[in-house]
Amino acid sequence: MRLVVARCAARYSGRLNAHLPLATRLLVVKADGSVLLHSDGGSYKPLNWMSPPCTLAVGEPDDESRAAGVTQTWVVQHQKSDDRLEIELYDVLHDSAHDLGVDPGLVKDGVEAHLQELLAAQIALLGSGHSLIRREFPTAIGPVDILAKDPSGGTVAVEIKRRGDIDGVEQLTRYLELLNRDPLLAPVRGVFAAQEIKPQARVLATDRGIGCLVLDYDAMRGVDDVDARLF
Repeated sequence: MRLVVARCAARYSGRLNAHLPLATRLLVVKADGSVLLHSDGGSYKPLNWMSPPCTLAVGEPDDESRAAGVTQTWVVQHQKSDDRLEIELYDVLHDSAHDLGVDPGLVKDGVEAHLQELLAAQIALLGSGHSLIRREFPTAIGPVDILAKDPSGGTVAVEIKRRGDIDGVEQLTRYLELLNRDPLLAPVRGVFAAQEIKPQARVLATDRGIGCLVLDYDAMRGVDDVDARLF
């Protein structure tokens, strides 16, 4: 990755036309070929950029541009369209290159598999007297996250999501329809469990007789003292 801090101006042409007047910015050239221009604000979003596949050509300014103070020109041309990003560099304050290696990607904390593991170990969160039958209970259309038994001996199917939306409720509905055909399990009721359940999903679940359970991930991991909260 190449990082350049410079006073620069830029023009973008193609599907849209845009212009960045002269200012100090960060220019990022990534190994995949993308070029991004960042200011010192605006969070993560660049002011302008060119996504791969594209080519970067670094050249010398013409006499008129040189007289105006331009020391270097960058032309970034997209290989599959007419989109072009032209950057004029005036004063280069920093220029460095770094080999970042292969990135392992984002590892999400609180993914569904971990939530499933935690809920299976703390099955009483479903209510006093519940007991675990098994995790990943197999069905013809996929495994049910958790199958449990309530105090009265009834079967409970639990679908777990990080963020619960309507699709998750529909998925649990399909599991319930299938499980209730098994005389050894029926009647089976459903519980939709997630760290956050969207209002539309809660309404649909309630309409279908499915219970909703909001999971407090930090409390389940034991890193959040719920007794110490003010609210």
